Amino acid sequence: MRGLAIISLLAVASGLSACTPEDPEPPFMPIYSGIETRLLDGDLVQFEVEMRGARNAADVEDYAECAAAQYALIRGYGFARHLRTTAYEEGGLWRGDAVYTISAALPRGLKTIDAEVATLACAENGIPMV
Repeated sequence: MRGLAIISLLAVASGLSACTPEDPEPPFMPIYSGIETRLLDGDLVQFEVEMRGARNAADVEDYAECAAAQYALIRGYGFARHLRTTAYEEGGLWRGDAVYTISAALPRGLKTIDAEVATLACAENGIPMV
């Protein structure tokens, strides 16, 4: 009986060793290529960003949001509100075109950003700002 238990144990162990975990995702190592800022009208600001190594459009959107948050603080404002972002990829280069409003008081709307909180998160995540 004991021999059968050892054989069963060896069979299970050899079966487990044949299982290999799926290849893990490659590490996220973005290259942030730059931010271009344009004041469109008073509190309306456009940000064009470029990066390589983005996993998807959300990484480009995060980069633009970090730029907007820092820009709001530089201008003496505490908040930004996201209006739109367009992101696309060509040959490994991701580009984003985002528009935000900046304001001293919390703006109305769902996509508001506390600039101070956002810039701290950006710094913590290694995302460059303006």
